[in-house]
Amino acid sequence: MNTDREAVIVSGVRTAIGSFQGSLAGISAPELGSIVVKEALQRAGIGEEHVDEVILGSVLQAGLGQNPARQAWLKADFGVSVPAMTVNKVCGSGLKAVMLAAQAVLLGDAEVVVAGGMENMSRAPYLLPGARDGLRLGDAALVDSLVRDGLWCASCDIHMGLTAENIAERYGLTREEQDAFAAESQRRAAEAASAGRLQAEIVPVPVPQRKGPPVLFAVDEHRWPASGAMRRRRWTRP
Repeated sequence: MNTDREAVIVSGVRTAIGSFQGSLAGISAPELGSIVVKEALQRAGIGEEHVDEVILGSVLQAGLGQNPARQAWLKADFGVSVPAMTVNKVCGSGLKAVMLAAQAVLLGDAEVVVAGGMENMSRAPYLLPGARDGLRLGDAALVDSLVRDGLWCASCDIHMGLTAENIAERYGLTREEQDAFAAESQRRAAEAASAGRLQAEIVPVPVPQRKGPPVLFAVDEHRWPASGAMRRRRWTRP
């Protein structure tokens, strides 16, 4: 490895975060990825001809088609000569993509790599196991790929939420401490949004409407105001 080389991030951008079944529910992960990829290159002032590789993380790939990262690049109206790779390391997929990009630059395998992550949980399909072999007798159950591929531990056969419960029990974290941490996180997010500190990192997403022109989606949809975060506590089972 050439120790004189250095990997740097020259541009960073994201879409606003949509809520489950919210404003972005009809837009696929590769489509969202294409908007971000195009904007990131534009902000960096780098032409597509200088890109050596595209590496994007994506977990819920069922039904998306081959190589979602490649789709995102092509949907951004870029050429077919740039290779792309999709990474699945569950929650760490996007960060792993950035790490792989940095390693490629440090090793001299690439000069410019587009890296990040993309996901749309609202569009994860339901699966019908056994249908290929023929469902001969009895009922058949649909399997939610959102849960099976994204939220269910394949090793321990438990929901990922239960792993959080295990951690809380192991380290003595009370429900009140967790609620206070969550409420403070929401307060900080609301404060940052109100001060306009998040807008520079967001690229608007045009959302098609049944009638009229597309509406630009550019504000995080999942945030709760500080009062709402505490109010929601009353609706959640202990």
